[in-house]
Amino acid sequence: MDSIIKCQREVLVINIGNELLDGLRENGHLLWLGEQLARRGLPITRSVVLRDDAAEISEEIKKSWGKYDLIVTTGGLGPTSDDQTRASIAKVLGLKLERVESAAKNLETLFTKIGRKVSPADLSQCTVLEGGESLSNPHGTAPGIFYCDGRTTLVMLPGPILELHPMYENEVIPRLCSIGCASDGEAYVQVRTFGIGAVPLEQIVRPLIIEGMALTFGTHTGIVDARITSGTSGACSKKLCEVAKSIRDAVGDDFVCTGHSCLATIVVEQLRSMEKTIALAESCTGGLLADSFTDIPGASKVFAGSAVCYSNDAKINILGISECLLAQHGAVSAECAEAMAAAATEKFGTDYALSVTGFAGPGGGTDENPVGTVFIGYATPTGVWSKKVFMHGDRGQVKLRAVNTALDWMRRHITKYGVEDCIRRS
Repeated sequence: MDSIIKCQREVLVINIGNELLDGLRENGHLLWLGEQLARRGLPITRSVVLRDDAAEISEEIKKSWGKYDLIVTTGGLGPTSDDQTRASIAKVLGLKLERVESAAKNLETLFTKIGRKVSPADLSQCTVLEGGESLSNPHGTAPGIFYCDGRTTLVMLPGPILELHPMYENEVIPRLCSIGCASDGEAYVQVRTFGIGAVPLEQIVRPLIIEGMALTFGTHTGIVDARITSGTSGACSKKLCEVAKSIRDAVGDDFVCTGHSCLATIVVEQLRSMEKTIALAESCTGGLLADSFTDIPGASKVFAGSAVCYSNDAKINILGISECLLAQHGAVSAECAEAMAAAATEKFGTDYALSVTGFAGPGGGTDENPVGTVFIGYATPTGVWSKKVFMHGDRGQVKLRAVNTALDWMRRHITKYGVEDCIRRS
C-alpha cells in the first residue's frame, strides 16, 4: 500500500450490452469495477452504458481516446453478430485484428473435449488489436485485450462475471502496475461504522484528515463508510492508517472495522475466536439473517442453524413459544423476541442466539407498533434481552436494516462483554 499513485488519472468505464439498457440484467460491473479501481488509486472519472452498436461504440472511443488515461470496456467480445466491441474499436484506432494462435489452440482443444466443431465465428474471439496483448481467459472462450499507445491505455474485458473478475485480478492489475498506471497496493483506507449518520460522522472525520486528502461517504442499510484517499497529498499508507486510527478512536462503539468486512463476518470472527456458537430464530426477516451467515466461508464452525417461524403456529410448534404469551403480547413484541431467542439456544444447543420479529410492511402494524417496528431478541450465556427499533423504508429495506441492526447489537455486546460471558459460562 506504500506505493500510491500521486497524479489523478482520468478513467472511463464503458459497459456494453443491450441487456443492460433493456433492464434484463443489473449493471454489477460498474459497481465492482468502481470499487476495484478505486483501491488501486484509479477512481472512475466517467462511466457510460452503450448498446451492442458499432456506431455508438466507435463514437465513444473516438471522442474519448487521448482524453482518458485508462479506458475499460466490458462486454461485446463474444462470437455472435451483436458482439461489436473488438471490431469497432480496431476500426476507430486504425488497427488490424491479429489472430492469437495460442488462444485459438486453447479454444479448439476445449471444443474437442465437449464434442463441438470450432466455427470461424468462434475463432473471431481469438484476435487482439495490433500491438496489443491477449488476456488469458481460462473460465471462458473470449480472451480480453490490453493495449497502450502512450496516450491511452485500453482494457477490454468479457461480459460474464465469472470471466471478468479473475481476468481483471490476474491479467489486468499486474500490467497496470508494471506501467505505473495503478498502485501496487490499496490507495485508500475505509472506516466502516454503524449507528451514526453520515452528517455527524463527517463532523467527526473532517477535522481529522490531512490537507490534500480526499474524503467520501457511502451509506447502505444503516452502514456508513468513510473513505479517505491520498488525493493530492500523495499520502503514504502510514499516514492513511494514522488518520483511520484517529477516526476509530473518535467514533467509539460505532466503529465496525477498517476495510470492507460485513457485520456478519465480524460476528463470525468474534465467535470463532471465543470458540462459541450461535443459532437464529427469524420471523419477519424470513431467513435473511441466516443467509448473511451462510455467505461467509467457514461459518459452519460457529453457526448451527436457523428456525424461520413466520406464522404463530410455527412459533408454537417449532420453537415452543407459549400460546398464552402470543395471546397476551402478540408475535411482534419484546416478550416474543426474547422467547424466540431463548428457544433457539435450547433447540440448537448454542451459546448465543438472535431473533427477529416485526412488521416489515406494507400491511400490518398497530398504533403502538406501526409498520417498520422490529423487536430483536438476544440470548447469551448470561441472560436474554430484547430491543425495539424502528426501520424506515420499504419491505426489503426494513428486512435488511433489521438484519444489520441485530448483527451490530451482537457485535457491540461481544466486544464489550464477550470475555465476561465466557468466564461466567465456564
